[in-house]
Amino acid sequence: MRIALIAPPFIPVPPPRYGGTELFIANLASGLRRLGHQPVVYANGESRPAGELRYWFPRMEWPIHEDLHASLKDLAHCSWACRDAPADCDVIHLNNAPGLAFTRFLEQPVVYTLHHPYTPPLSRFYDHFPRVRYVAISRAQAAREKGLNGLTVVHHGLDAEQYRLGTGRRSYLCTMGRISPIKGTHQAIAVAKRAGIPLKIAGEIQPIFQEYWETRIRPQVDGRFIEYVGEVGLKEKNELLGGARAFLFPIDWEEPFGLVMIEAMACGAPVLAFHRGSAPEVVRNGESGWICAGVEEMAARAAELAINPCRCRAYCQRHFGVEEMARGYLRVYQPEGEVAPAAAEPAPAAA
Repeated sequence: MRIALIAPPFIPVPPPRYGGTELFIANLASGLRRLGHQPVVYANGESRPAGELRYWFPRMEWPIHEDLHASLKDLAHCSWACRDAPADCDVIHLNNAPGLAFTRFLEQPVVYTLHHPYTPPLSRFYDHFPRVRYVAISRAQAAREKGLNGLTVVHHGLDAEQYRLGTGRRSYLCTMGRISPIKGTHQAIAVAKRAGIPLKIAGEIQPIFQEYWETRIRPQVDGRFIEYVGEVGLKEKNELLGGARAFLFPIDWEEPFGLVMIEAMACGAPVLAFHRGSAPEVVRNGESGWICAGVEEMAARAAELAINPCRCRAYCQRHFGVEEMARGYLRVYQPEGEVAPAAAEPAPAAA
């Protein structure tokens, strides 16, 4: 089967640093190829995915500085991809909302992965395209999308070969992701101070969160006990997570999945997370980490942690491998038996 995987045009696949959706697409392409299928990845020209790459825009563009420009660029990319892919692809797999507008003109099955948290306007937009097969990335996310009939859940997966089990002293805590209030960077600092264990912070400082960084995070960074190491790529992730006693995930929002949690597990770093979003589905208490009620419990868990890194990595490999993820998507691409004709779209309501 030939599967068109349409990514946004801004960040390469796989991403050199920041880029959760792009990492997902890279992993899925790898998993599909291992199972004997042919992924065709639509991204920008700096991408290097498993399988064939097609692109309209040759260069990456991140961060985005102007919303209108970005929206128009996204539309140009998606319209071209949706025009090109039907010539030789059996399934079209979209990963950004603008592409849905072009599915009215496609005869092939269309799959759409929900990468964003629940927002009513976005969900109402989904309702306009009932023939699309929607996929949630966690049960927590799916529970909020009650209006999408037939919504399937497929967890993200990783290529464990890209991640090394760290063998160092594991003498510090780590947190990684966008430096923002909802990601809980300030909470991670509070946990480290309460536990008396140094903290390394990695991640992108986006312009919208510059004030948060300047006022709440940077004043606490001393380069010794609290250290900011900047954005990190795959090599640096391996080093950072492979040396961490635990990975802190003190989020303050309903995270749809959180790929970084399974990246940490793959490097043998147990995950300490708050009970929000997908975290209870991803973390198994006592085996791959602990779900914590707040800063005090997280600090106590960090101080007394006794989870074997090998066991943590093994848990990740059993439950979050790329081939398991690819099999989940293949069941969506090609359901067992004959696929019934898609339901007709409702006519627009009269003005």
